[in-house]
Amino acid sequence: METIPTPPPPSSQSYSQPVTASGLFGTKIPSAVAFAVGILLFLLPFSEIKCNQTVFANKSGIGFVLGNDWKPVNTLGGNETTGGATTKMNKEKEGFTQYFAIAALALALLGLLVSFSNAKAGGTAGVVTGFLSAGAMIGMMIELKRWFNASMAKDAIDKTQNNTDNLGLDKLGNTFNDIKPSLDFTPWCYIAVVAFLSAAVFSYMRKKTVNRN
Repeated sequence: METIPTPPPPSSQSYSQPVTASGLFGTKIPSAVAFAVGILLFLLPFSEIKCNQTVFANKSGIGFVLGNDWKPVNTLGGNETTGGATTKMNKEKEGFTQYFAIAALALALLGLLVSFSNAKAGGTAGVVTGFLSAGAMIGMMIELKRWFNASMAKDAIDKTQNNTDNLGLDKLGNTFNDIKPSLDFTPWCYIAVVAFLSAAVFSYMRKKTVNRN
């Protein structure tokens, strides 16, 4: 009888389950980097006050957190004019802007810390802190704009009734054909919002990757 050769047993490699690679987004790196970028941007100017598209004062993110004064940049109309305008602006309380800035930075720092924890806890906490940080940043921007517009409107009424300076900026207005000052946010401020939103998305992707595995 002819002997049928027995095929060799399949190697263990054939039975091994394919290793699912989580990839870069399954790690803590993207969310941690996004949080770190957003935090570092607080060192840069977040808002500027302009006249005729020329910046004469700005304030950094950390300046809002610490409640620092606006920093003079250019000497429009002379040192006396810009100095007096900046001094008068610094006397005005900026509503709840500082509280929003503190909340944004504190939540971002917390998000950075939890991003180094295990994937499940870090992913969930990263999503929450990332979205809340971005929300606090947006709240800060809205509150600052509201304060500036209210201050301008109030000083315009005072100027009409009492012939007083418009935040000390009427001389600047005369210098630039009565162009009113405006408040704008720098690209760094918007990038910080995007960074915190990105951190939340990366944290979600990290958590989702772990759950899938």
